[in-house]
Amino acid sequence: MAELLKGAPVAAAINQRTKERTSALREKGVAPTLALVRVGQRDADIFYERGAMKRCAAVGVETRGIVLPEETGQDALLKVIRELNGDDSVHGVLLFRPLPHGIDDAAVCAALSPEKDVDGITDGSLAGVFTGNGHGFCPCTAQSCAEILDFYGVDCTGKRAVVIGRSLVIGKPVSQLLLARNATVTVCHTRTRDLPSETRRADLIVVAAGHLHSLTAGHVSPGQVIVDVGINTDAQGKMTGDADFEAVEPVAAAITPVPGGVGSVTTAVLASHTVEAAERSIM
Repeated sequence: MAELLKGAPVAAAINQRTKERTSALREKGVAPTLALVRVGQRDADIFYERGAMKRCAAVGVETRGIVLPEETGQDALLKVIRELNGDDSVHGVLLFRPLPHGIDDAAVCAALSPEKDVDGITDGSLAGVFTGNGHGFCPCTAQSCAEILDFYGVDCTGKRAVVIGRSLVIGKPVSQLLLARNATVTVCHTRTRDLPSETRRADLIVVAAGHLHSLTAGHVSPGQVIVDVGINTDAQGKMTGDADFEAVEPVAAAITPVPGGVGSVTTAVLASHTVEAAERSIM
């Protein structure tokens, strides 16, 4: 039976550190504040927004919810972003995406100040991830994967790591975080030939394909560590990951559950990033 790399203790450890840093900032008269910008009423956005606000409140980070109508135009949204850029009392901005049809996602992301981009959606933040220069912020979900590995003492040095997925949200930044931990990384995707042969030789697999049960028993080998980033719903309406958990768990040495794995760490990382942005603002 594989060790379950549960997210709750990881989030708790991050939260404790964040509380201590928040207290230190408040002693200096700084109240770390996160603005959450949502356009429309997508259920997934609302669910995440509530969880993020609850998490922030628990660690002493203040939040401002900015909800715009679905029919909001690009100019109006850009105006909100620019106002937040210029508001010194706001240290972090979370923009819910995808944006409604008709809004240029790239233009809106480019308008956000990298210093306040606590979820790594701007070119400036991503450049920091890829260069390792310490500027900007990594996408929260990608960093959550690394936080879990670090917490459970998974040493990546010299290990073969396969990342399934090449998005800027998870696949590409996770590959950089693993490289920084001295893993040898292969990035796979929908055009990869003979994916099972790639994954079976890995020591560590991060699966972020976005497809239900796309990692099966035929993809894995004994002793592997599997980080499942997928969030899907099966035929019974149950939340499940990209990995076929029942099939791969008996083979793996360790695996993140879905739910209760990577997703449960992301809001803790988001709050931590907001506090870090506040710290940087007074340096």
